[in-house]
Amino acid sequence: MEGGARRAVFSPVDNRARVDAVARRIGDAIELGLLAEGEQLPGESELAGQLGVSTVTLREALMALRQQGLVTTRRGRGGGSFVSLPEAPADDRLRARLRGWSTEELRDLGDHWAALSGAAARLAAQRTEPGDLRPLRRTAEELAGAEDAPGRSRLYGRFHVELAAAAQSARLTREQVALQSEVGPLLCLVLADDACREEVAERHRAVISAVQDGAHETAGTLAERCVRESAARLVAVRLTL
Repeated sequence: MEGGARRAVFSPVDNRARVDAVARRIGDAIELGLLAEGEQLPGESELAGQLGVSTVTLREALMALRQQGLVTTRRGRGGGSFVSLPEAPADDRLRARLRGWSTEELRDLGDHWAALSGAAARLAAQRTEPGDLRPLRRTAEELAGAEDAPGRSRLYGRFHVELAAAAQSARLTREQVALQSEVGPLLCLVLADDACREEVAERHRAVISAVQDGAHETAGTLAERCVRESAARLVAVRLTL
């Protein structure tokens, strides 16, 4: 092999995909509230090492996050990169976003979501230790007391991500993060209702109790029911648009 074909084969690999993957993962975590407002990210060398990318890739990803307003960077003593939570999307923007989904797509999304959360709950009931349930309890109680819809939707998403983490499945956790970043903001449209918030908080508490008792089938069924109910509420809102 010679000439242009050889040069094409050995040309630099596009680094853009890795930059996008890093930016998306950190951005999803920020939008879900897994990283707190004002929290300082690890230093560049440490964070690049944890993510398995070069510092050049990480810097480009951080630049993308700064442009999205999700990270701020301060130079000098005490400086670094800090989390900046996004502003809540306006109600009309959320409704326009929901209008882009058909009811069939929302039902399909609900099926996928229920499968993920049900599997996570069943595995968590088999694998998790009592101490692993503290984040879930904290998130459930914060949801029960949350005043605004964006905070409630963020806590709802965090609960299901933490449930996947309690299942000790990195793949389920990553899939749940990706799913929550896709559908999470839409939940503002149903969780603004106090009765819905209280119902969801009770469902989350019931899932935690089943996981703690090692009742894996019950935990899975409860988690699925919780998600299906939320998806059904979204479908109901969609039908009014």
